[in-house]
Amino acid sequence: NTNPSIMKTTVGLILLALSSSWAYSTTQYSRRTLLQGLIATAGATISSSAATAEENLTDVYFGVGCFWHIQHEFIEAERSILGRTNKELSALAGYAGGSKTGKEGRVCYHNFQGIADYGRLGHGEVVGMKLPEAKISDFAKVYFDLFRNGERVDPMDRGGEYRSLIGLPGGMNHPLYPEVEKAGIAKGMKLVAGKGNDPDTIGKKLVYVYDTSEFPFYQAEVYHQFHDDFQSRPYGRSYNYIVNDLLEDGRIQGTGCPDRI
Repeated sequence: NTNPSIMKTTVGLILLALSSSWAYSTTQYSRRTLLQGLIATAGATISSSAATAEENLTDVYFGVGCFWHIQHEFIEAERSILGRTNKELSALAGYAGGSKTGKEGRVCYHNFQGIADYGRLGHGEVVGMKLPEAKISDFAKVYFDLFRNGERVDPMDRGGEYRSLIGLPGGMNHPLYPEVEKAGIAKGMKLVAGKGNDPDTIGKKLVYVYDTSEFPFYQAEVYHQFHDDFQSRPYGRSYNYIVNDLLEDGRIQGTGCPDRI
């Protein structure tokens, strides 16, 4: 049987290689579709007007396995908990937890050129968001609900790139960290301070907690954003095409990594 991690990397590289010459609609196909061709709700909903007036937004990130599925779940959480519209969504696939970057501060997915490979730099796949501080604990509950008996839903993916991690300003010293820890303990998880370049958490029921000032979030390439994953049915084009809104208003930027833009 083919290792899903190898399939994911291979398909990602194929998608990247083709993206420079394909039409935009083609690049939006999921990696699952390419692979076939080539071989919940937490908290109460607030009004959109209130969401627009959000204050005290805090940069956080969460990671547990492949970021495709995690991004989708947090997009749904932004809608249900914060009442955000497509024009207000903030959840982006990215990388964090490594102590190094490549040239010009780049952190990139595996690529043929070997540029700033996130795995070699010690980073893991995460989803970064801008959240009201008062809602961090709600999103922590969503995060821990993503685990299945203390493990990620894609245990076939192995390596530090897929470790479980959380990023908060100040890490474990964040004022709301006790609430995050409480949500984890309720699910049988142990939270420890991340040191950077940490190993896989598979089989340990463990989550690393990072200080975002020391271990910031790095946005992943455009072709990784709003994709379907291997664990679920396709999310549909209405989800896949959210990337258009974020590109248009600058919430998604070019990374300097090999990409389709």
